[in-house]
Amino acid sequence: QVQLVESGGGLVQAGGSLTLSCVVSGRSSNNYVMGWFRQAPGKDREFVTAIRWSGGTTWYTDSVKGRFTVSRDNAKNTLYLQMGSLKPEDTAAYYCVARDGVTYYKSAQRYDYWGQGTQVTVSS
Repeated sequence: QVQLVESGGGLVQAGGSLTLSCVVSGRSSNNYVMGWFRQAPGKDREFVTAIRWSGGTTWYTDSVKGRFTVSRDNAKNTLYLQMGSLKPEDTAAYYCVARDGVTYYKSAQRYDYWGQGTQVTVSS
């Protein structure tokens, strides 16, 4: 059973930085894609970024390019999301996700595994 456990959310001022972590357990291979989605109140879940675990290819939604960085630590089975130059519109619950295979998708329905979410609030 794959499990994803996020941590690192919190309250930060606009322009500040925050790093989220996601520990993954129960995986049997490295052939999968992990990433982050976010959901603001009253809005649909939105793709933020993804990374191919084997090889490290990354993808980002346009609104976070140059501000957010996704990475993974194989030895620690941990996914990270470094967020910089945060804006109030980045405020949302952030979810760690995973799917089997090597292809990323922007649709939440394509991801089989979800963490419980961690709240990020950016004050102006």
